Amino acid sequence: MKNRHLACPLAAATALALAGCGMLPGGGGTKTVDIWLMRNSVSEDFLNRFTEAYEEEHDGVELRVTIQDWTGIGKKVTEAIQGPGGPDVIEVGNTQVAQYADTERLFDLTLESVRDLGSEDWLPGLAEPGSIGGAQYGIPWYAANRIVIYNKDLFADAGIDKPPATREQWLTDTEKLNSKGSQGIYLAGQDWYTLAGFVWDEGGELAVDKGGEWAGALDTPAARRGMAYYKELQSLGSGPKDADEQNPPQTDVFAKGDVAQLIAAPSAVAAIVQANPALKDKLGYFPIPGKAEDRPCAVFTGGSDLIIPKNAPQRGAALDVVKALAGEKWQTDLARTMGYVPNKKSLASVVAGQEATAVMARAAARGRATPNSPQWADVEADNPIKPYMTAVLQGEDPLKAAQTASAEITDTLAE
Repeated sequence: MKNRHLACPLAAATALALAGCGMLPGGGGTKTVDIWLMRNSVSEDFLNRFTEAYEEEHDGVELRVTIQDWTGIGKKVTEAIQGPGGPDVIEVGNTQVAQYADTERLFDLTLESVRDLGSEDWLPGLAEPGSIGGAQYGIPWYAANRIVIYNKDLFADAGIDKPPATREQWLTDTEKLNSKGSQGIYLAGQDWYTLAGFVWDEGGELAVDKGGEWAGALDTPAARRGMAYYKELQSLGSGPKDADEQNPPQTDVFAKGDVAQLIAAPSAVAAIVQANPALKDKLGYFPIPGKAEDRPCAVFTGGSDLIIPKNAPQRGAALDVVKALAGEKWQTDLARTMGYVPNKKSLASVVAGQEATAVMARAAARGRATPNSPQWADVEADNPIKPYMTAVLQGEDPLKAAQTASAEITDTLAE
């Protein structure tokens, strides 16, 4: 996920001057753990708290944190893990783990996952993409996913006194909301992450691994049912059929006050309120409904995993840092500070006091990630799912459109 908040390089000047060595002269064998974090993942306050507490608790260890930009990070990380040594710990997007694991230059963390980190309780949307060929290379750090943000006033005007709990009721309510000059929902035609949730909820997949060979799967009956539901929901508003949620920015559309619902991560709230402060106390939240009342819809989980390269100069110390960042104490702090979902389902209660984040955490229990192929990033680069969605929404034959998109996904994943 790329919608994150702050961070700054932290370390003593002497450690910065000794970027590759990991030992400080005259320091009694002090170890310097070199950590790469992505820009806007954490706040400066959180980073300061963690660094100061960790160094105080681990005598002889200093943390040097370098903030990286998302632009061009794939090439930079690939070069780093194949180089002579370092960094020791790297934050990567959860769906990026496969491409780095494919280099065979990541440390296998399976033992630590089971023995020390309680992997059986991890959110599936973070854990699954970190596991390649049965080995755990990515340690879940934090998550975020989409929920429904709604306008309480428009719900009240329509006589709806509580959010829908099933997909069927959601359609009924949204149709009722789509009247009197208001849109029942703003859903752009190419919001493929939201579509993925409906596909998964129907038991379908975007692509499947057939004995090591990946194939597109949008043409299966289950996946096409997911697209059919998307089409029905999308018709209950005026979202464009040939654009994604950024064109125009869906938060700007919702902020005008005549849209009843929006599917987005809670981070969208800040942009909505900035554009229209009058909506601040009029927003409500609920998980994207699933087929059954007690089971929210599957959702795409974005977020980050932590990896340790095989060439890490301070592998042992790096493991300890990862254990701390992924452990209950700092997961709780991170979730409350940044509004993230913690990496374990059992920790969802730590954000109970933050309404939107609590709803997001509830939905995250059914989180999923994109297909775990090293080539999936290539699929997204020239995404055939988007024109497929537009074709179906504009009335083209759904099966033929799905077959075309599936074939393109298969060809890309085979490269």
